[in-house]
Amino acid sequence: MPPSPSAPTAHADAESPDFVVIDVETACSRVSSICQIGIVGFRRGAVCFEYETLVDPRDTFSGFNIGIHGITADHVLGQPCFGDLHAIVDGHLAGRITVAHSHFDKGALAAACRVHDRPEIATTWLDSVRVAQRAWPELGSHRLNVLARHLGLEHRHHDALSDARVAGMVVVRAIEHSGRPLADWLSPAKPVKRPPAPSPAAHGPLAGQRIAILGEPRDGPLAHRIAALGGRVVSAVGPSTTVLAIAPTAPTGPALQQETRYRRAESMRRAGGRIRIMAADLLLSGDGGIL
Repeated sequence: MPPSPSAPTAHADAESPDFVVIDVETACSRVSSICQIGIVGFRRGAVCFEYETLVDPRDTFSGFNIGIHGITADHVLGQPCFGDLHAIVDGHLAGRITVAHSHFDKGALAAACRVHDRPEIATTWLDSVRVAQRAWPELGSHRLNVLARHLGLEHRHHDALSDARVAGMVVVRAIEHSGRPLADWLSPAKPVKRPPAPSPAAHGPLAGQRIAILGEPRDGPLAHRIAALGGRVVSAVGPSTTVLAIAPTAPTGPALQQETRYRRAESMRRAGGRIRIMAADLLLSGDGGIL
């Protein structure tokens, strides 16, 4: 459930945080439609301030997005719009290291700044998905709820403040786990050579299909199941790709729509391409019409 509508409050420590974390929820498929903001500051591995507010997105609310976060137009009635809150958000983020889980929040802030005619916020971004991938490469998924369970963190998924708090703890735990300071995580990771995709079986109901996977690596369990059915797992969505399989561990909602593979597949499909976008379980069961 969303927080009760109230005036935004911030609880700031006198000391400057080592980094801040932001998470936003949106009202519809337009990433500028921010309807909730959560910001958490961390210093010496602990929370030093929290800020949360509902936001009037000045946009429509879609049933799809409401189903994800539970925030409706009634909840934001009388709340400030992003333009009114820009100075507060800028004050927390500008000139600091700002963590967000994936590039969705960064893109939403930039879009909201454009829509509300406000300057883009100058901050140094750090993607906690990339941090988690480097710290715990053995995990099949690095979604925030999966990481929260793995790290034993209390979490209310798709609540902006809770999501920001957990994303910050991902960075804190990664520093503790690796012994590497915060500055090291800002440097590009050294490329890791992954094992190749499994070879497809000579025969099977997926023979002839070229399948890209979103949400799991191309050498993961899903890839092996697809290959056992004769499907060829490919590393990217291209002109010859016939299926984009959405793994159970893939992002959902607006975050899924921002994934590069998903957006490319959608673009190809709208242009008349033969590619299908399917949940992996439907692909493997045949309910999607391929098997």
